[in-house]
Amino acid sequence: MFKSILIANRGEIACRIIRTASRMGLRTIAVYSRADAKGQHVQEADEAHEIGPAPAAQSYLRADRILEVAQRTGAECIHPGYGFLSENAEFAESCATAGIVFVGPPPSAIRAMGLKDGAKALMRAAGVPVVPGYDGECQDEAVLAEEAQRIGFPVLIKAVAGGGGKGMRRVDGAEDFADALAGARREAQAFFSNDRVLIEKYISSPRHIEMQVFGDSHGNAVHMFERDCSLQRRHQKVIEEAPAPGMTAEVRAAMGAAAVTAATAVGYAGAGTIEFIADGSQGLRTDGFWFMEMNTRLQVEHPVTEAIIGRDLVELQLRVAAGEVLPFTQDDLAINGHAIEARLYAEDPANGFLPSPGPVAWLDFPKCEGIRVDAGVVNGGEVTSYYDPMIAKIIAHGADREEALHRLANALNDTIVAGPRCNVAFLRRLIALPHFVHHKFDTGTIERHLADLASFSETSSLPAIALGAAALVAQRAGNLIQCDGNPWDANDGFQLSPKRSLTEKFASNGKLHEVELFTTGGIFGGVLSGVRQIARAHSLHWRNESGELRAFIHGDIAYVLQNSLQTEVSRYDPSQGAGAQGGEGDGVIRSPMHGKLIALFAADGESVARGQRLAIVEAMKMEHVLVAPRDGVVSRISVAAGAQVAQGAEIMTIGENGGDVKNG
Repeated sequence: MFKSILIANRGEIACRIIRTASRMGLRTIAVYSRADAKGQHVQEADEAHEIGPAPAAQSYLRADRILEVAQRTGAECIHPGYGFLSENAEFAESCATAGIVFVGPPPSAIRAMGLKDGAKALMRAAGVPVVPGYDGECQDEAVLAEEAQRIGFPVLIKAVAGGGGKGMRRVDGAEDFADALAGARREAQAFFSNDRVLIEKYISSPRHIEMQVFGDSHGNAVHMFERDCSLQRRHQKVIEEAPAPGMTAEVRAAMGAAAVTAATAVGYAGAGTIEFIADGSQGLRTDGFWFMEMNTRLQVEHPVTEAIIGRDLVELQLRVAAGEVLPFTQDDLAINGHAIEARLYAEDPANGFLPSPGPVAWLDFPKCEGIRVDAGVVNGGEVTSYYDPMIAKIIAHGADREEALHRLANALNDTIVAGPRCNVAFLRRLIALPHFVHHKFDTGTIERHLADLASFSETSSLPAIALGAAALVAQRAGNLIQCDGNPWDANDGFQLSPKRSLTEKFASNGKLHEVELFTTGGIFGGVLSGVRQIARAHSLHWRNESGELRAFIHGDIAYVLQNSLQTEVSRYDPSQGAGAQGGEGDGVIRSPMHGKLIALFAADGESVARGQRLAIVEAMKMEHVLVAPRDGVVSRISVAAGAQVAQGAEIMTIGENGGDVKNG
């Protein structure tokens, strides 16, 4: 076994690998970008080394710098994690040339499965069922359109080098094909430097079911049963579980055999995943699933497999990479219970799932039976705008699906995230959705129920605003007393009477609110539109009298949580306006998030029409399109394409007929 390992990744991925490697007695070496200098994986590793600036292209994707650190520190192996260089055949070869073991499959297997068109042809030859479609060499737009007609709409356009939903478009009719193709190609080029696409038949009521496979360098290969990853949004997985609901022993055997055949066909070694699309319209059938792609790496959702088989997949990866034989056969593997994983993201479901980077004012996860949390962000840390917005994965394991769901629901109820907006409330609604509870879901379930899952009433935030205002004033008064030592010196504006009160303006959700503040007997409170809240100190944060609302203060902002929903409250600053987006009708187009302005589609003096694309801001692997809400004229462009922009930063101004740009 190895004595040292370098982890060429970051966040929860690196932390998860470090914990297994440390348990096995390996010296762990982390690498980090400047943005991650205080990251959790840096703290957990035995040693850590900077490899470049924040952008991944200048740090985590710099194979030369990672290899230089590995050689300098004497690392015997490199684990790439998932993402970044994990499926880069050239990097795997460079490791071998440098005399360092790459913890992953052989470069030949990565290449064979790296492009979707070639992988489908290989699988077809091996006898693995493949979705009907076109994966030919010709990329002429007219030919692709003709093939789409032949296959029959709806179809999926997919980047051949793609993954994670990037470079993918569903097309329901011939009239939409050209625009969808252009969008898929542009996205594919941006993310994979390869704009080639293939076309597949869109499967009715599709279920995304994948098989975990594992091979060694001695010719052995097994499957470790299936995972259902059908609950997706924009082709990104949100909930994963194992085993798949509704799976029969017959279908599992057929799918498992196909997965092992696929792995064997490319001489696979290590952990991999064979992804299938299944027609769920009539239940799972042996003739109703087809190969989509193979991920030649460990998957984000691997913990649910670990939970039901009771084995550490990272440990197995390291042992196989060290030349050991798989310590079991297919017959030795059995399913124990049920596991469900929820991905906790720093994003705002009520605002189009915009990424929500920023400092973490408070973070707390439950510690209870059957719950595992894989996190790369800690209390007091920060979610940056440069990488994936995942905060953590919460995994529940139970004797059956009902128990696992119950445990996951309780865990989500007890999860606290303050600072970045997150999807906890969305996840709570999702796992309680009757379609999910009763196994009647597919990859389109979230989109069909999005209005109910992601919409939240602003009126419910009135108690939160009142509590946040009271907490801010209470903390200010406490700080003044603590700093000056004399309460009579406090300049908080309260009257000297049994009950002191005043009215102040506070900003929340881009709007102004006048809150009546009062104090009596050392207790602070706020009243907004007749809603009265008392702020009581509770450890390092504040609670209302019922304990249902909690306020966490970071800097000059109070983050108030109610049923996992967050409301930000701050004192009104006339120089900043009510919020980052500016008032309606001011004509200023602002960035809705921290990120990079990757494209501008308008120029100074150009007339624009309602609904016309103006710009694209990208952050955390997500693109946000800004569109014109009405006709107008561009009178000023403030930022050049390619520049980093802060949330609320001015991008351009529309003339007197313009206005705010809404979420596209």
